[in-house]
Amino acid sequence: MNTARIVSLFVLVGLTAIPALAQKQTPPTGGPPKPFTVPAHESFTLPNGLKVTLVPYGNLPKVTLTLMVRAGTVNEPKDRLGLAKLATNLMKEGTTSRSAKQVAEEAANMGGTLDVWIEADQTGISIGVLSEFGPRAAELLADVAEHPLLPESELPRLKNDALRQLAVDESVPQKIAEKRFRKILYPDHPYGVVFPTKEGIDKTSIAEIKKFYTDNFGAARAHLYVAGRFAAEEMKKAIGKSSGSWASGSVPSTNVPDAKSQHVLDLCDRPGAPQSTLLLGLPVPGPNSPDTIPLEVTNALLGGSFGSRITSNIREQKGYTYSPRSQVSTRYHDAYWAEAADVTTQFTGASLKEILGEITRLQNEAPDETELKGVETYLSGLFVIRNSSRGALIQQLNFVDLQGLSDEYLKQWVQNVNSVTPEQVQGMTKKYIRPNDMAIVVVGDKAKIAEQIVPFQPTGK
Repeated sequence: MNTARIVSLFVLVGLTAIPALAQKQTPPTGGPPKPFTVPAHESFTLPNGLKVTLVPYGNLPKVTLTLMVRAGTVNEPKDRLGLAKLATNLMKEGTTSRSAKQVAEEAANMGGTLDVWIEADQTGISIGVLSEFGPRAAELLADVAEHPLLPESELPRLKNDALRQLAVDESVPQKIAEKRFRKILYPDHPYGVVFPTKEGIDKTSIAEIKKFYTDNFGAARAHLYVAGRFAAEEMKKAIGKSSGSWASGSVPSTNVPDAKSQHVLDLCDRPGAPQSTLLLGLPVPGPNSPDTIPLEVTNALLGGSFGSRITSNIREQKGYTYSPRSQVSTRYHDAYWAEAADVTTQFTGASLKEILGEITRLQNEAPDETELKGVETYLSGLFVIRNSSRGALIQQLNFVDLQGLSDEYLKQWVQNVNSVTPEQVQGMTKKYIRPNDMAIVVVGDKAKIAEQIVPFQPTGK
């Protein structure tokens, strides 16, 4: 045997042995979860009702300013679905003293961009700039929030954009499933609306948009967050000067739904679809409930993390889907638990069986300490990492304020997550994640999946 063949054989044997050696290695035990430390911050309220929170944070010479206003899609008229989004898009089109181009250029000259967006319960306006421009950014943000031009000339273009986006959304199976799922959970509430309507977009007038702004935007509904490196006294002075005269407006209204669980099987036919989109779940207590954190841990173990039970089952073991995921989706004092997955058509029924089976298994048997501790460590690390930026920190503070939670919520989050017991996880599943009360939405090829999903019909149907 020549030298080259001996070397090749040695290499081959060595490579063959590597997997066996790797399998014997045990990964090192992770350290204890690091606590999340909420930076010291100062909050105050201007005479007009505007709340302000200043958070000195980080070492980079940058500062982020975010204004959150309690005005969202829940506030738009039922016959004008799409109006709220049109209104916030128009707010990007300049102010009474600055054109849209001037707003963009001024933000860019300070090292940032200004964005406006809308959610179910709130509208956000945010800008991140170099620290030296913090006071100027406060003035620019205030101008956009308090003096929007809302130009009628831009409305036709924005309507066309909205109609094109609606056409796209209505063709996406995941969006279709969400629309049908939300309508089952919230049949007579704005939270049940996922898409605007063509009629709502077409009929919205500039007068109605201006009325929506006047009725819903004002200092009494607003909270300004400032996070980063800034001179506190100089920032306070700039905020008082630019926002102190903003009209208070009306106080925010609350519209919490009384969502009811109901076992429904809803099938949306998409002939020829290569896969089925599944979305199943039910209402659970909102973020202001003491069960919120135990539910988050339960969700992560069940389907809300890459190593979760449902994911391991239908992705890793069965190969039915590539990216299943569950979540606790929240709004103002409201939440629902849902599992979503795009599965191969021929395994539609089998996927539902395995998902519901994993839920039932967790109801009947508490997880062991090792599995639970892995999930808790994962959640703890993710929480700390996700909240290590100015924007993420502002989001967390805003979440606490919106939901009416105490400062201890964030300070004790990691500790409370790691205090959840196996018995609590089993109890949460029994109490809240009940297969017999779930809405099940399936979007796929009816001819190929109708028989598969018969076993999941409500009793008596």
